[in-house]
Amino acid sequence: MTFALPAEVLGIAVALGCGLLVGIEREQHKSDDAKRMPAGVRTCALIALAGALGALLGPIPLAIAGAFVVVATAVSYWGSQQTDPGLTTELVLVVVFLIGVLAMRWPSLAAALAVVVTILLQAKSWLHRFSRQVLSETELNDALLLLASALVILPILPETPLGMFEGLNLRRLWTLVVVVMALNAAGYVAIRAIGPRLGLPLTGLIGGLVSSAATVASMGSRARATPALERPCAAGAMASNLATLGLLAALLGAINPKLLSALALAFGLSFCAALIWALWLGWNAWRVPIEENAGAPMGTRPFHMGHALAFAGLIALVLVITTWMQIWLGNAGAQLTAVVAGFADTHAAAISVAELARGGSLSVPTATQAVLLAFTSNTLTKILLAFSSGGRRYGISLLPGFVMMLAAVWLGFWLS
Repeated sequence: MTFALPAEVLGIAVALGCGLLVGIEREQHKSDDAKRMPAGVRTCALIALAGALGALLGPIPLAIAGAFVVVATAVSYWGSQQTDPGLTTELVLVVVFLIGVLAMRWPSLAAALAVVVTILLQAKSWLHRFSRQVLSETELNDALLLLASALVILPILPETPLGMFEGLNLRRLWTLVVVVMALNAAGYVAIRAIGPRLGLPLTGLIGGLVSSAATVASMGSRARATPALERPCAAGAMASNLATLGLLAALLGAINPKLLSALALAFGLSFCAALIWALWLGWNAWRVPIEENAGAPMGTRPFHMGHALAFAGLIALVLVITTWMQIWLGNAGAQLTAVVAGFADTHAAAISVAELARGGSLSVPTATQAVLLAFTSNTLTKILLAFSSGGRRYGISLLPGFVMMLAAVWLGFWLS
């Protein structure tokens, strides 16, 4: 036999519990400065209870209780504004009242909101320190730009193809811009939070989310400038391939799951080959001293809007050219374009091919070969960049890993 509380009793109990939870947090701060704190555990609990009872009794009692809370809050602020111009506690009273009202209809949501409010209040010192000392103005501006791109621009873009540019979808292209910016920002935050002690391999892994080829070149330049860092730079360069393969698989899975399924074994074997060589290089670099600033994130901003736009622009250009060449030359045109585009960026070529395969312009086997050809040409680009940017020793240290990756990816294609 089960026993269930009536909905009204449950709502009142949740409202009272929410008020007590928030009130306990306020009471702890009240002990630090009792003169300026107008509300504690009893006041918050009673206000939450008043909200629940007002919601239970009807609109008129609810309006009366709400008016009382507003007036009491205004009087409290008026009396304490000389010593405490902040509005936090007064706003807490209003929020607690609304949580009490909400508890009568959605008790689970009310309880969750009470926990969130309490965490927010308890994290006062951490939030203040983060806002004033940790977060720079440039980082804040970039965060706002990312939010505006995702929440303002993205929803208003059309999702239909652009006339003669078949397959070119503005919303999907802008989604890629947002993804690139978000991944850059996540890597920047991770490196800042963990610090440079994990060194260049972590920097390379994060850099691979944007461009493995660019990361190989950047690590090569650093290795040439500081020969003592050659091994950890090589480990970071090889680690970038892990992030690139993971991101490539995620993008293909979001666009065309069938194509990802056809490439799963090839990508898996290539990932294992890159992981083995990255671990080998990392183990060899374990005893190499790393300068204090060697693991600092590349660049001084969470992301660069121009890089994300250039990435999306390259995808759009490749998509249009691939579509036209596919019309003129058939499937061979799409594969030739993928090879050419792969020298610059694997993701752009692979995404454009996946879009064409999704729309039925390319068969899955043809698209699979096109993606692998783009992967191959991009790997050749990395080999050239390794020798040209980092010198002979740096290039030789990476060459076996690149060869293993290519052999593994084509072996996986042959076996699948």
